[in-house]
Amino acid sequence: METLDINVKLIKHLKNYEEHCIRIEKSAAIDIDETPEQKQARIEDLESDYIKWFEYYLKVYAKNKCAWFHKEFANAIIDNTEIFQMLEIYRSGAKSVHAVVGVPLFLHLTGRLKMMLLIGETQSKANRLLSGLQAQLARNPRIINDYGHQIKSGDWAEGDFMTAFGGRFIAVGYGQNVRGLSEGADRPDYIAIDDIDNKRHVNNNELMKAGVEWIMEDVWGCFDEAENSVKRFVYCNNNFHKNSITNRLEQQFKTLIQRSADDGVEPVHKILKVKAVKDLITFEPEWPEKTSSQYWRNKYRNTPSRSFQREYMHIHIQDGTVFAMEDMQWKPILRYNEYDAIEFYGDLSYKKAACFKSIVALGLTGKEIHVLHVFLRQSKRTVIAEWLYDLYERYELHRFPFIRYRLEGFFSMDDFIEDFDNVGKQRKYIIPITADKSPKGDKYERIEADQPYFERRDVWLNEAERYNPDQIELVEQFLSFEKGNEAPIDGPDAFNGALSKLHKRGRNKKGQYRVGRINSRKY
Repeated sequence: METLDINVKLIKHLKNYEEHCIRIEKSAAIDIDETPEQKQARIEDLESDYIKWFEYYLKVYAKNKCAWFHKEFANAIIDNTEIFQMLEIYRSGAKSVHAVVGVPLFLHLTGRLKMMLLIGETQSKANRLLSGLQAQLARNPRIINDYGHQIKSGDWAEGDFMTAFGGRFIAVGYGQNVRGLSEGADRPDYIAIDDIDNKRHVNNNELMKAGVEWIMEDVWGCFDEAENSVKRFVYCNNNFHKNSITNRLEQQFKTLIQRSADDGVEPVHKILKVKAVKDLITFEPEWPEKTSSQYWRNKYRNTPSRSFQREYMHIHIQDGTVFAMEDMQWKPILRYNEYDAIEFYGDLSYKKAACFKSIVALGLTGKEIHVLHVFLRQSKRTVIAEWLYDLYERYELHRFPFIRYRLEGFFSMDDFIEDFDNVGKQRKYIIPITADKSPKGDKYERIEADQPYFERRDVWLNEAERYNPDQIELVEQFLSFEKGNEAPIDGPDAFNGALSKLHKRGRNKKGQYRVGRINSRKY
């Protein structure tokens, strides 16, 4: 049965390969009226600029103009005969197309690559990557017209083929024995590793450690150690987990880069990290030739925040490192006048445009802490001001004078509260917001100190807002919280601010805050 499954998969891969070849043939038409002189001049012009070369010969991939980072890392690899390049580029950023297909083809056809070792997560995946190279050499009319027929022997399905230029291309799966790989006197001079990390293995520390050692010892050991030998190494993966091979390898690269700097020499190890967008407010894309800011704004809206941060922003988010999902609980909240105290606490994050603007409203009843309402978005201050005033009017909060409204910061900074004042003036009243000027201490330590309240099941979230995007974001920020990671924590920080004020007020008797029972069902 296993053999049958393998054969079925191979047949499918062969069919996909043939379909890909047909697309290549259709996309790469040639000028049959071109003179030999014109042809030679065109080739020389294309070979002087990798991006022009790629967009002409690999038309099937060049559906959009190349990005700045494609040019940067391609030129770095081409111009240096000894380079170890990490490409931490967001998913769909075309890192593999260039590092695994475009750049090695360019180097080989211009006489600068003799033997390539291509490593994928599995042998099957590595072979499929290799098929992209063979398809171009065997079926691309423009390459054949300018460089001649290239395939001499072997086949991608076997993980090994040779070209008419005397080059050899080998594919292997992650973890396989690569020691001793050579072709005659030649050893690999271009090694590419593509997408070997997977979520199934990242929590296995020994496996991840062994993976990094395999790369730095077995794989790098494939290069010829002769003086002035060519050593081009490229590693392609988005950095989605702190325990991944990618992140561990990055730490090793940083150490080696620092070692070179200490010795006063140019490092051969390079790290290029590219996110999908510059920030989550403007959503300005790093590859505007392919996608617009509106595309990424829609993508973010329709993707779980944690997933977007991991796959497109290289932010490591792990669920439940400090706060556990099992401790998140929901139920209907009380009427406002039934709480011992209520605190609205906000942080406008005026210093960092990419931070979340946040307001968390907490109600205290006995030992229970209820999350009543949440605003947690990367937006302008005018939006959060309108939200608070809308909420104030919808639930007639003016009827509950024991509710407090605080914002972290100092009102001496005019722009800090200007938007709130402007909204209030338009509505002919001002919400009594005060500044919280108290010292805060370490943010991570304060937030972590709130964890026991969740573990003891003292914290309840508003059932009516369970699927509200702001409350969902708050829960996700709690679950991803861990000191040292890059995940946003503006929501938990506002929660902590509100809770600290409740503790100072809520020890008083409940009756002190009551203003009388009402018939309205408004909270």
